[in-house]
Amino acid sequence: MLEQHVKHSQILAFATDKVNLPHELAEKYRGQVNNLRDQLERYIGDHPDYSLVKMLHAGSVAKGTALRTIDDMDVAVYVKPTDKNIDVDKLLVWLKERLQEAYPQLKPEQFSLPPGSHCVTISFVGTGLNVDVVPVIFEGEDDGVGYLIPKDMGVRVMTSIPLHLDFIRKRKKENSDHFAQVVRLAKWWKKQVRDRDSSFRFKSFMIELICAHLADTAKIELDDYPKAMGDFFAYIVNSGLKEPIVFADNYSSSSLPKNCVDPIRIFDPVNPENNVASRYTESERQMIVAEATKALTAISGAMTTATKGRAQELWRLVFGPSFFISL
Repeated sequence: MLEQHVKHSQILAFATDKVNLPHELAEKYRGQVNNLRDQLERYIGDHPDYSLVKMLHAGSVAKGTALRTIDDMDVAVYVKPTDKNIDVDKLLVWLKERLQEAYPQLKPEQFSLPPGSHCVTISFVGTGLNVDVVPVIFEGEDDGVGYLIPKDMGVRVMTSIPLHLDFIRKRKKENSDHFAQVVRLAKWWKKQVRDRDSSFRFKSFMIELICAHLADTAKIELDDYPKAMGDFFAYIVNSGLKEPIVFADNYSSSSLPKNCVDPIRIFDPVNPENNVASRYTESERQMIVAEATKALTAISGAMTTATKGRAQELWRLVFGPSFFISL
């Protein structure tokens, strides 16, 4: 039997050095968001168009799946409108004005409304971090349930930041440190592909849900990183991302849409009506499968090659040129 030259410990060392967001940086970013929350609370209180219910960390830093290269953080601002007729454009302008008042030391150009988005972006020069502040309409429901109003969709989308975080934390608890690490490694692969081809689309949330599905169904060996990455890509290649991915944490399968024909169907674990891949085209599905096929071929070759040098070359096709093992 040929020796496997790239081992679990070596991929972990690479992840620690190049992939994972260091704890001290994560704490620094969380502190910046906490400061934002404290200042925003005071200013919203003086402008009663919307009342601030709460402000929650969201996204990869809150989930513990952030990469070292992260340049933005997500924050959800739960607001309760005084008028039931909500104009999303006016809501975003209102939120931008409140954020500018909360941060008078920042220049006006550091606040922006990205085209087609449903957030206000604050660009902090000191840390180089962008904070995307997303308004969530709160109507008094439990479990942090609220409603996003994406500008380019024209319909409300139910969400719950606490339930999303609980979903990830449950998988992390069941799989020690390994679930989050495999998610980060898969996201790092996605970044390498994206850096080579800006047309490549593969939402990080989709990667998290695929890993969660594989963990729930015991189709991935999370405690063996070379094998785990092979399992991740093999699932994409073998399924073609054509089979629906559904979770039973918060609803039954009977709640799912009956006639969903989207090319990729990965359903939000909080909202059965929300296919998080609904905007992906057939050609984009094929592109994800094609890139996963390349990665799987490289990993398979690395596991059977006779030399360390060749194994490293093949793993670099997956993790990029910064991947290194001692030869």
